[in-house]
Amino acid sequence: MKKIVLLCASGMSTSMLVRKMKEAAAAEGYECFIDAFSASEAATKAADADVVLLGPQIRFQKQKIADQVPGVPVDAIDMRMYGRMDGKGALAFARKLMND
Repeated sequence: MKKIVLLCASGMSTSMLVRKMKEAAAAEGYECFIDAFSASEAATKAADADVVLLGPQIRFQKQKIADQVPGVPVDAIDMRMYGRMDGKGALAFARKLMND
C-alpha cells in the first residue's frame, strides 16, 4: 500500500485536500494511505512515504524537505489544483511522481 504525505505550514489546510484525495482513491479502487502534517514534521512523518506533496505556500521549502526524506519524491501541488481542492488531480499527480 502506497503512503502519500501532504505537508503544509501547519498541516491544517491540506487536511481538506486529503479528504478529497481519499474520496478519489476510493472511487478509483486505489488503496493507499494519505495524511497531512506540518512541514516541521517531515523527517518523522514522511521518511517512509512513497511521495510527499507540498502545499503551494511552502513550495520554497522543497529542497529542505527533500533533504530530510532522501529517496522520496517531493514536489509542490499546483496552486490552482490546491485552490480548487482537486482531490482527483492531486491523487493523479502523486501517482505520476511515484510512477504508479
